Amino acid sequence: MPDQRLSFKEMCARFEVTPRTLRYYEYIELLAPEREGRSRFYGAREVARMKLILRGRKFGFQLEDIRQWLLIYEHEGTEAQMRAWVVMANRQIDELKDQRKQLDQALDELTALRDQVADELPG
Repeated sequence: MPDQRLSFKEMCARFEVTPRTLRYYEYIELLAPEREGRSRFYGAREVARMKLILRGRKFGFQLEDIRQWLLIYEHEGTEAQMRAWVVMANRQIDELKDQRKQLDQALDELTALRDQVADELPG
């Protein structure tokens, strides 16, 4: 795919994102497609960045954190980016564990309340 470029529409279809999402990622400088007139074209670099963006979103990272992480690669290189990734991942793992704990507590409380109400029903 090094020489292949995707159009705006193809990029949306490939990553199953809306045009609004793709435009927003450009607006906040996560992506910088080539422009020819009013058309946008996405090369291998932008496709790779989009994969990283979507993976980061899947793991719950904020877009600004993703943007900063991508900038590290551009300014400091791969090793610095990898070190930053480990720090970010550790922080996000802690956050997800905390969210899971809160969800487990909410589920336990809801289950107990449901069981209490069900026990009070006649028959």
